[in-house]
Amino acid sequence: MESDIIKNNLKIIQKRINRACDLSNRNKNEVKLLLATKTVSVENIQFAIDEGYSLLGENKVMEAMEKYEVLKENRCEWHIIGHLQTNKIKYALKFADVIQSVDRIKLANKLQNRCEYDGRNIDIFIQVNTSFEKSKFGIAPERAIEFIKQVSEFPRLHIKGLMTIGLLSSQDEKVRDCFKLLKEIQLKSQALELPNASFDELSMGMSNDLELAIEEGSTMIRVGTAIFGQRPFPDSYYWNERN
Repeated sequence: MESDIIKNNLKIIQKRINRACDLSNRNKNEVKLLLATKTVSVENIQFAIDEGYSLLGENKVMEAMEKYEVLKENRCEWHIIGHLQTNKIKYALKFADVIQSVDRIKLANKLQNRCEYDGRNIDIFIQVNTSFEKSKFGIAPERAIEFIKQVSEFPRLHIKGLMTIGLLSSQDEKVRDCFKLLKEIQLKSQALELPNASFDELSMGMSNDLELAIEEGSTMIRVGTAIFGQRPFPDSYYWNERN
C-alpha cells in the first residue's frame, strides 16, 4: 500500500535526522522535517500528516491552493519554498503561513503592500544563493546583509530565518561550504538586532545532504522524493520562473 511506503520512508528520513543530530551533539527537537509536497496527491500528503508531520512546503502557488482547500482542516503550517512571482502574492497569502523564498526587494515591497491591504503579517525567510549557481534563485551572499537590513524595515514582514539550496555535488566539502556560508550570514544578521527579525531558523538540507546541513546548524530539512517517490518532471520545472 502507498500509505505503508510513505510511512516507512518517513521513518527512514527521521532516523537519518536523529542520527545526524546525535553525531553533531544537537537536540533532535531543534531540527524539523518539512515535507516538500510539489506534485504529491492530497491523499499521499494526508498519509504523512496522519503520521504526525504538519510542515508542508509547496513550490507552485496555484497547485498549493487546491491542496490547501482539501487539507486545511488538518491545521498544517504551509510554506512557499519555490520562487514566488509577484503576480501570485495575493493568492499565496490566502493560505501560506511562511514564505521561504524572499530574495529581491520588489517581492518584499509587494508582499508588504499586500499584507497591509489584507491587514495581516507574514513570516518570511530570506533565500540566499550560497552555491553561486546562476540557475538558482536567491540573493547573492555578498548582498545578503544589506538586503536583510532593507527587508527588516517592512513592518508586515517578520524575518524568521534564512533558506538555501545546497550545491548538488558528490564532493561533500563543497556542499558543506554552502551551509557554512548560510550559518555565517545568520550569525552576522543576529548580531545586528534588527526590528521584525529573529533569524532562528535555517532551512537547508534535503534528502541527499541533510546530514551535512544538520552538522552546520540546519533547523529545517526539506524532503520530498525520498518520502513520496519520484516526480513526473525534473526539478528544473519546479524552479522555473516562467511557470
